[in-house]
Amino acid sequence: MLGSTGSVGTQTVDLLAASPDRFHVRVLVGGRNAALLALQARRLRAEHVVIADASRHAMLAEALENSGTSVASGPGAVLEAAAVPVDWTMAAITGAAGLPATLAAIRRGGFVALANKEALVCAGEVMLSAVRQYGATLLPVDSEHNAIFQAMAGGNREAIERITLTASGGPFRTASLEEMARATPEAALHHPVWSMGAKISIDSATMMNKGLEVIEAARLFGMADEDIAVVVHPQSVIHGMVHYKDGSVLAQLGSPDMHVPIAHALAWPERLTTAAPRLDLAALGSLTFEPPDPVRFPALRLAREALQAGGGAPTILNAANEVAVAAFLQRRLGFLDIAVIVEQVLSEIGPMAADGLDAVLELDAQARDVAGRCTARRSLSAA
Repeated sequence: MLGSTGSVGTQTVDLLAASPDRFHVRVLVGGRNAALLALQARRLRAEHVVIADASRHAMLAEALENSGTSVASGPGAVLEAAAVPVDWTMAAITGAAGLPATLAAIRRGGFVALANKEALVCAGEVMLSAVRQYGATLLPVDSEHNAIFQAMAGGNREAIERITLTASGGPFRTASLEEMARATPEAALHHPVWSMGAKISIDSATMMNKGLEVIEAARLFGMADEDIAVVVHPQSVIHGMVHYKDGSVLAQLGSPDMHVPIAHALAWPERLTTAAPRLDLAALGSLTFEPPDPVRFPALRLAREALQAGGGAPTILNAANEVAVAAFLQRRLGFLDIAVIVEQVLSEIGPMAADGLDAVLELDAQARDVAGRCTARRSLSAA
């Protein structure tokens, strides 16, 4: 498990712990939360744990003393862990930081449950080429992509006209531009439906998350931008729809609980029992849909433009967004400024190629540097 101490990782741990006779955990990889990583290792009886932050090594080793679990730390150890021979890997290290480990897991082959959408956004062709070369199987974990994957099961790809990704609309679905301009990190983090980490919660609030999902869907399912629709569905019950050329639409429904798509990827092609709440459609009463507002949520447009531009544009988009979101969470940038910074960085760097992981990481670093300077300028002007 890559990223076991994050939001997706902790929920995966819950599912693994609920079926101790079905799964054997070889490696857990966490970021810097040594205490939680140690608890997970003992709970799952993991063979080996790795913490990316080497300064936490001693703390982790002490917590796991006499447990029988070996301990390593640092970026090199993370890559070694990702390449350990296993049947199934959860790739859930958030952001571009997860790219090398995800690629290492793919090169090992087997099943790779992909919760790191940046892997396909930033380095789509690199990852997909490795999937083909090493015979790996990608299993989408994002609720929307997992829904599309389920609705496509047994379907003829040539019979599919288009797909629809649903969006909750986030905490500012009905807010005015003036209200959004005054939004605080606390308000943006308060998602009305889903429980997620800070970064993805802000991306949901700006709808950049949905833009990144459009790019990921295009690469996962071989779809053109114009064949991927987005609709706002506040109840978050329908997670994705597949439209077939005979007029049929297959939709995947479920409670807004990440345990469900994680369990699907964990047990595929079988099913795993979960404690997720069961849907009561009569109690829900109605399901509503509306188009996303391009004026209040320009991030979706920026993502589609990056997908159409191709090359390194999605890498730049993602890197600039990560920098801008971090600045917003640190109160150095306004909420509406996030999309402004992303557009400025895309314009300043311009079209760039990104062939190979090294080129992707170099472009990512360049975009972060430009985004940092753009953020600093905007912060000064606002002051």
